[in-house]
Amino acid sequence: MHIRITDQTGKNIAIGEQPKRIVSCVPSQTELLFDLGIGESIAGITKFCVHPKDARRTKVVVGGTKNLHLEKIAALNPDFILANKEENEQSNIEWLADRFPTYISDIRTLDHALNMIKDVGAITGRIKHAQEISASISFLFQGIASHMTKPTVAYIIWKNPWMTVNRDTFIHDLLTRVGLTNVFADRMDSRYPIITLDDLKESKPSFLFLSSEPYPFRHKDTMQLKSQFPLSNIITVDGEMFSWYGSRLSRFNTDFLTDVLNSYNDA
Repeated sequence: MHIRITDQTGKNIAIGEQPKRIVSCVPSQTELLFDLGIGESIAGITKFCVHPKDARRTKVVVGGTKNLHLEKIAALNPDFILANKEENEQSNIEWLADRFPTYISDIRTLDHALNMIKDVGAITGRIKHAQEISASISFLFQGIASHMTKPTVAYIIWKNPWMTVNRDTFIHDLLTRVGLTNVFADRMDSRYPIITLDDLKESKPSFLFLSSEPYPFRHKDTMQLKSQFPLSNIITVDGEMFSWYGSRLSRFNTDFLTDVLNSYNDA
């Protein structure tokens, strides 16, 4: 098998045969590889690759997404590396791409995610399986009803300082697709703007989503904010559901979404 493909940064990649020693530098893409049925071909993963649960016990851990152990990866002599423009450090990925076939994803929308899944399927010889995963995700999101009233939401990813997402992010795209309106969509000073509690109060969101990652918001954070935002429904949400752009999308929690929207309509 000889594969020539262009990754999502516009870089052309040539792979001589189906990869047998894969290093994945991104948790959501690691899970995708396992779901494609090629777990035996994965040589290295990051310490944040928590799905499937036993992956880190059976694979070489090559550091974190932002601090990859480059020499450790090189020692594995990978024939394919799967990386991401945002989640990995540019210098690390450039070093690896100079030495090994490296596909760099750049995911800002659901469509980008679906294209990446199909690309990885083509590279790994799992074209049909990747198409099935992509189709199931498309079907799932097409089945999520749009709403005449689109409740507003502030999606918070960090505290001290408080950080949110603007329209140029994958999280924003998912929020929009499921019928929510991101109150900080137009904060273009950064893709992940720093905001204040006063900014939050002025935006008056119907919902305040506290993500479980990258900052591990917990129920206590919800309780601390309730007194300051009595008119907002404050919910701790599963960050993987809104930010993992691999096969986990096929398991998007539609029941959670239904409950959220029903609570808004019943208010």
